[in-house]
Amino acid sequence: MSTVWDRTAEFLSDNIGAIVPIALIAFFVPASIGGNFATVFLTATPGVVLALRLVQLAFAILSVWGSLVIVAMALEGASGEPAAVIARRRLLPALAVSVVLGIAMIALTLPVPFFLAASGYDLTAIARGEVVDISPAVAGFVWIYFMVLSIAFIWIGARLIVTTPVVVREQRMLSAIPRSWQLTRGSTWRIIGVLILFVVVATVSALAANTVFGSIFALVAGGSEGGISLAGVLTSIVTGAVQTAFLVLLPAFTAKLYLALSAQADLRTHVQTP
Repeated sequence: MSTVWDRTAEFLSDNIGAIVPIALIAFFVPASIGGNFATVFLTATPGVVLALRLVQLAFAILSVWGSLVIVAMALEGASGEPAAVIARRRLLPALAVSVVLGIAMIALTLPVPFFLAASGYDLTAIARGEVVDISPAVAGFVWIYFMVLSIAFIWIGARLIVTTPVVVREQRMLSAIPRSWQLTRGSTWRIIGVLILFVVVATVSALAANTVFGSIFALVAGGSEGGISLAGVLTSIVTGAVQTAFLVLLPAFTAKLYLALSAQADLRTHVQTP
């Protein structure tokens, strides 16, 4: 893993000039603007909420495209095409894989609402955020289930971490999922350690930026009882900058990890072949 990190750092430092414009367009702008949506949702009309949800969807697609560009750049020029062209060509397959994995994740959470409904609880009231008195036995089941599910998601995430590089490099779509599962065999625990460290550092950094700079901007520019404020906009910009750094790092790392894992797989194949 240390070699993969070294190669990732080398790639980022050598290509910073080409990466920055992609990062600004695909990550920084969506994060900076989208950071203010939660405040707007509190007082927005249904029509405005729908429009903002569509904007969020467009931002998500843009972020996927940005990740594909960085992955294509980090895969050491396997194709003679520009990275942006490769990303545009592989965008629909990557989105299809993301949708399938998203549906699978949602399906794994469905036992909880089914169990709550079978136990006589009002799911509509829970969805509205109303306080519902849940018995200790039911709450214990829900807590245990989500704990087990969280562990499962970490494991699955580690096994599927190179799905996007497979989509880009090997021209696959849904078959990229079992291919990633195959490549990560034997390296799962090391990948899990890296993922946990990455998530912890990224989360703490974003929370620190939001809390520290949010407090400073609120003191300097003043807060707001509702709606968008100058302090909120400035905080979103700073937080978006922090998030952008990690959003650039992750696809670059997964691309370099894919190259290392595929090289190991090829070596094992050659060794096993008489």
